[in-house]
Amino acid sequence: MSPLRAALDDYLRIRRSLGFKLEIDGNMLEGFIVFLERAGATWVTTELALRWAKLPRDAHPYHWRKRLGMVRLFARYLATIDPRTEIPSKDLLPATRRRLAPYIYSSAEITALMSAARALSPPSRAATIETLIGLMAATGLRLGEALSLDRADFDLGDGVLRVCGKLGKEREVPLHPSTVGAIHGYVELRDGYWPRSNTDALFLSRLGVRLTVAAAHDVFPQLIRVAGLEGRGHRARPRPHDLRHSFAVSTLLDWHHAGVEIDRHLPLLSTYLGHRDPSNTYWYLQATPELLALVASRLDGIEGDRP
Repeated sequence: MSPLRAALDDYLRIRRSLGFKLEIDGNMLEGFIVFLERAGATWVTTELALRWAKLPRDAHPYHWRKRLGMVRLFARYLATIDPRTEIPSKDLLPATRRRLAPYIYSSAEITALMSAARALSPPSRAATIETLIGLMAATGLRLGEALSLDRADFDLGDGVLRVCGKLGKEREVPLHPSTVGAIHGYVELRDGYWPRSNTDALFLSRLGVRLTVAAAHDVFPQLIRVAGLEGRGHRARPRPHDLRHSFAVSTLLDWHHAGVEIDRHLPLLSTYLGHRDPSNTYWYLQATPELLALVASRLDGIEGDRP
């Protein structure tokens, strides 16, 4: 094994031990090592990093920037081992990506999605998908977070979910009594459909194993089509992740209508959603015309207070 490959293995092992999955980064950096080896290089240079980052040549510049960013982090680690390592500057390959606005589901559209899920077959699959959609809409969980739940993560007595989020960060998510009742009902159905299941997963596929992200994404377009939501919004179709955005926006609007000081309560929403930084939650203020109007009215108020 070459020193570069050994260094990459150590780099990935260390960062993964800190909670980073690095599935995409690992594959990309493996390709970077192959590129270096074919070039006959034994250390990282900015020139080679740029040449590799700008592949494929017809890709969006933001894609190049992301590739160079992966190399930059790896190079920082390499520089502690090999002083010949050049760390690409942050101002190289500047590019931005236009962030598409999420689709914000109305209450009626969420009901339509759950109704479409209820019509799936077999009935065990219908119950799983319907409950999954309802839980995500009621809590703002990420799809991966919901599917990683085990039965033991649901505390019926306290009405709390124990959620493992990004980077292995855990949090407790309080549930509304109606959500507690829905999950409890699903657990009883689950045990009836799969009495001898060998998995502790909360959400099971028709085969009685943990439902995968891929399987959830496969069925979602069908539900969107049945609910009449295809072709709406900036994307070809709304996504499961948009349920999370919808929860956040709905919460902010409810607070506004109730006269709650949103700025003071926003850190609570950040914690509930598992955001590491409240600034990530502020982006939701741009998600709907109603919230934009709220922001504009606040700005008008600030301008009006100035002498």
